[in-house]
Amino acid sequence: MKTVLGAAAAAFSMFSALPVPQVPWDEKHMRWMLAAFPLVGLVSGGACWAWDALCGVLTLPAILRGAGLCLLPPLITGGVHLDGYADTCDALASHASPQRRQEILKDPHLGAFAAIRLCCYFLASFALWTALPRYEGPAFLLSFCLSRALSGLAIAAFPLARDTGLAHTFAAAADRRRLRALLAALSALLAALLCLRGPAGISMAAAALGVFLFYRSMARNTFGGISGDLAGWFLQTAELWMLAAACAAQYLEPFLRRLS
Repeated sequence: MKTVLGAAAAAFSMFSALPVPQVPWDEKHMRWMLAAFPLVGLVSGGACWAWDALCGVLTLPAILRGAGLCLLPPLITGGVHLDGYADTCDALASHASPQRRQEILKDPHLGAFAAIRLCCYFLASFALWTALPRYEGPAFLLSFCLSRALSGLAIAAFPLARDTGLAHTFAAAADRRRLRALLAALSALLAALLCLRGPAGISMAAAALGVFLFYRSMARNTFGGISGDLAGWFLQTAELWMLAAACAAQYLEPFLRRLS
């Protein structure tokens, strides 16, 4: 039990800005840290669900609901995944060789393309959250967990770009075979539960799978493998596409009912 709690504390200390008890970054705790990663999504999804419920009680305007839903996840994570998203956008915009792209990922400076993409990302996220007809709490709770389960699965299963960095550290410390099996089963379960939520859930699960498959191809062909920055890019991209899929499915529901 101590190992499980330690792995969860390590996951929250690494992937969130929430105050948690500090645990040693040793092999015992890091071995299963990625398995606890989806718990951070549980907290993010729960916080968004609570905010949506509060907005309903106080009858706040949709623009405030959308702003809160847009900002809560990065506030909870401390922007750790957005950092990787920005670095990856800079590297992709360079159209350089995989080796040069890896060098750009290591550069701590924010490039112009990263700044532009971050602005576009937040604008799209805010617009989609504001336009979302209804917030389906269980579905989005599952989606925040699914994006992290798939992100951990990729680190355990996909080729790594280099033998240094956080992704390599996590992969080297983990029991990759068992972790891969556990996260694959968890991802399948979360996707199945999403599909049980109806058209919106099915669309969200399909979007997550589509981004996951694209991520594998893009990382291998463009960067020579995955890294911590690419993992951040995947998580942010998957969550944005799942949100867009849910929004589209809800708007299409009346037309589908008429057809049936």
